[in-house]
This record gives sequence, C-alpha cells and structure tokens, in this order.
Amino acid sequence: MEIYQLRYFVAVAETENFTRASERSNVTQPSLSQQIIKLEREVGHKLFHRLGRKAVLTEAGATFLERARRILFEVENATRELSDHPGLGRRITIGAVQTVMPYLLTPFIAKCRDLLPNLTIDAREGFRSNLVRGVVEGDLDLAVVPLPVTEPRVATELLLTEPLLLVVAKQHPFASRDEISIEDLAGENFVTLGDSSTLAAQIGGFFGDHHFSPRMGYRCAQVATLKLFVSMGLGISILPELARLPDDSDALTYLRLTGSAPTRDLAVIRHLQRYQSRGVEQFLTLLREEVAGRQPTAPALIH
Repeated sequence: MEIYQLRYFVAVAETENFTRASERSNVTQPSLSQQIIKLEREVGHKLFHRLGRKAVLTEAGATFLERARRILFEVENATRELSDHPGLGRRITIGAVQTVMPYLLTPFIAKCRDLLPNLTIDAREGFRSNLVRGVVEGDLDLAVVPLPVTEPRVATELLLTEPLLLVVAKQHPFASRDEISIEDLAGENFVTLGDSSTLAAQIGGFFGDHHFSPRMGYRCAQVATLKLFVSMGLGISILPELARLPDDSDALTYLRLTGSAPTRDLAVIRHLQRYQSRGVEQFLTLLREEVAGRQPTAPALIH
C-alpha cells in the first residue's frame, strides 16, 4: 500500500467523482482508477460503488476512509516537523478573504521579509468557505476570515473587531453630514460585493435585523471596483474599516452609522491537531502585535 494510493482514495471519496479526483490529484483519470483498483485488491474489499459518474463509498470504504485520513494526517505532521528543523528551510502558507488580504496581510507579509528573513511565506486569497477547507485539508497553515466559523476541526482566535463604515462619493450630500442613520439610506442605490462574499451576507443580515431593504444596483467581485462605482457617484456602499486607504480621501468619504452600527469579527483559524511550526508561531505572534498596534478611528465623520 502506497501513500499516493491513500491520497487518491481520499480525493475520490471527497469529490465523489473519479475525474474530479484525478484533476485534484494532478494525475490522469485512468491511472487514478487503476490505483484504486489495486488498493481494493490489497485491502480485500470494494471501496466504492460506481454509480455512473458518481463514486459512493461502500460500508468498507467509509470505514477505511477514517483510517486513511488519519494515516495521511500523521505523515503530513511528520513531514512538517522535519521541515521545521533549524537547519532546513521553512515555508508557511497563509490565506485571507478578499477584504483582508490586500489591506492587512499583504503589507504585513512585506514587513515580515525583514522581521523573519529565514521564513518563506506563501499567500492565497479566497472566499471563507474555500479557506476553511484549505485549513482542514492542510493546504493552509493559517487563514484570516470573518466569523462565524462552524467547522469543528479548526481552532478560532479572535484577531480584531472592526466597524463597517458607510462609504460615499466626495460630492455626495452625505459627505458633509456628521450623523447618518439607517433611515437616511432609504432610496439610495447601493454597490455591493457578490453573493459569495461573506461581507455582503453580513451586511444583508444587518439590514434585515433593522427591517431595511436596500436597493442593490451594482454587484462587484473586487473592492477596488466597488470603490470606483462609489467614487463616480453611482451608489453608496458599506466597507470594513480595514479597506479604507489613505488615497481614498481624494474621492471617497467614510462615515459611521449612528445607532446600532455594524461591525465584523475577524479571526485567525488553524487546524486543531495539525503540527504548528515555529514559523507559524512566529508569524502569528507578530500578526497579533501588528493588529494590537492599530488604533480604532473615533470620529463619526472620517475624511
């Protein structure tokens, strides 16, 4: 029995499809299928029901899956521990959602080049669900994502709580006001991120709690596009404080909503049982210090 056979088996079990499993494993589908057949012969049990294009675990397969994952987990932990040897190179992989990576982690990773010169840091930007899966499957050592996270296999550590700010064009009537309430937003055209964004879902929940139905006129995939729409007076939006950049003051004004103003919690997540290298711990220690050094913006009107 080979380690790669176990990896192929787990890939098929998780994708329920031999073609998708082969793509995920970077191997041809016939080769993967052949290795699964060899594995079934070795364990003496059929591991999958082949139902057309779908592969469903047999009872034996479901039992074997738990053991296979445990074996791969221990192999990966051993590999990570060896790679953490002082005489060997160190590499970690960090993930973050789109509203965190460019505003918090990217400049921090650049700073780490001087603070942790012997540590190689890889980074991945994505949606929360993909990042949580990356941590669970071992593709990511850490990820910074908005709460809540319900996956029981990851540990969550609150990193910061930040306000969600109303953002309008410099020439918008709101830009000169000191107070804006939710009621003031009626009739405004909103620019928002797509439905896959956790920020969009959180804002929708906040409005729902206040029985307010905003008119969503534009949906964007990137924060930079959203800001462009707002700066041109095509709508208003809500963004986390992290997304406010010094250059924004030329075209945008950020304001706090009065009353029950929305906030979001950002957390660092990591696998509960996976070996955490010295590089991970050093990175996390410095990240905590970086966040602790950030001062919240107090005024209601932010130019």
